[in-house]
Amino acid sequence: MIRLHHLNQSRSLRTLWLLEELGVAYEIVSHQRDATTHLAPDSLKAVHPLGKSPVIEMDGQLYAESGAITELLIERFAPKRLRPATDSSDYGTYLQWIHFAESSLMLPLLLELFTKKAGVEDNAFLDGYISAEKHRLLSYLNDEVKDKAFIVGNKLSGADFMLSFDLIMLAKRHALADYPHIEQYALQLASLDSYQRSMRLEVNYDQSIG
Repeated sequence: MIRLHHLNQSRSLRTLWLLEELGVAYEIVSHQRDATTHLAPDSLKAVHPLGKSPVIEMDGQLYAESGAITELLIERFAPKRLRPATDSSDYGTYLQWIHFAESSLMLPLLLELFTKKAGVEDNAFLDGYISAEKHRLLSYLNDEVKDKAFIVGNKLSGADFMLSFDLIMLAKRHALADYPHIEQYALQLASLDSYQRSMRLEVNYDQSIG
């Protein structure tokens, strides 16, 4: 059985949703963010040296990094259903979006979060970079998802799982008013039955709620 080390309000939501969509047997080991720092607890460091989530245990091995876990689980359990064929014209596009979520989009979002938490104000360089880069990336993505239910081949794939964490978070914060196609795409993903099941689990395990 797969064991998911799940941290509340984290990228682990991608993996939780994917496991629900796959319908495979798994168990959740819950880890809670520190109520003051909002950082991951030491319990995750006891699982993996990086001390981050998601981490899965499968076949006696540990795997970290949500992108790698997404690709690994899909290759194992749903290569024909949740990714394009490797010899198809969509496969390269699929890989691009799998990696876009972390390698491009996440940077300005994290910088924005960290500067606010650190109380950094009126830094012309940081403010200018974050605003411009975020707008550039979201504008590009907004054009790409226009009239699409899913990002690649109009079919649910690993790329949607990877993009979901960033985009659904922004949609819930009402931060996508200038990017209506992204908002529609994100809310459509959030309406899927498997995503709804994963969110019910997230709420059940998140001790910071209520």
